[in-house]
Amino acid sequence: MNNQFARTELLIGKDGVAKLNNAKVAIFGIGGVGSFVTEALARAGIGNFILIDHDTVSLTNLNRQIIATHDTIGKYKVDVMKDRILSINPNANVEISKEFYMPDSKEKILDKSISYVVDCIDTVTAKIALVIEAQSLNIPIISSMGTGNKLDPSKFEITDLYKTSVCPLAKVMRKELKSRGVKNLNVIYSKEEPIKQDEILKYEVMKAENIKKKQVPGSISFVPSVAGLMIAGEVIRNLIK
Repeated sequence: MNNQFARTELLIGKDGVAKLNNAKVAIFGIGGVGSFVTEALARAGIGNFILIDHDTVSLTNLNRQIIATHDTIGKYKVDVMKDRILSINPNANVEISKEFYMPDSKEKILDKSISYVVDCIDTVTAKIALVIEAQSLNIPIISSMGTGNKLDPSKFEITDLYKTSVCPLAKVMRKELKSRGVKNLNVIYSKEEPIKQDEILKYEVMKAENIKKKQVPGSISFVPSVAGLMIAGEVIRNLIK
């Protein structure tokens, strides 16, 4: 049992390790949540990945994203994450896409070879499209709701979307997916009320970063990371059943 997954094997057995090695997981969004999902899946022994994110690492990612260091600023997140996976498990297969996933995306990413989909996208339109596409292919999916403007990671919970409360993003998703006939969706969300921002500080951040959108959530190291690790745990437990 002298291998890098020996301790994992003690916990889930040889069959469990084999199931993880044979699984293929697609992670959409390699940010504060998605980077920690991917890290945990790689260390658990997932053998096949598809990473989807169009963005590059920026200075303001340093406070919460595991791929963000001063050395990686300006690099594509999927490139950095791929290198990190392969440095953990050189035998892993990693596909990447630098596309901004939307309903009209030209690149076909999902197919029935995928074991699980993880949605860590920020855009509501893209989240809706991804959920509908995954469910149409009968691929299990878990979707991350809002993790910004939070300070208490103990308030995170994994449940069905229609059992959620408090979270503004979950409220929008409930309305939009219900109108589209989606009957269930596994999500992680927080029961913590969003922390109100200082409007002057918010304006200064938006001006400094040349941000034009209205919503700029505050974030911190220990909140999205916990959400990401919880998602990874949910994926792994379901894959080894």
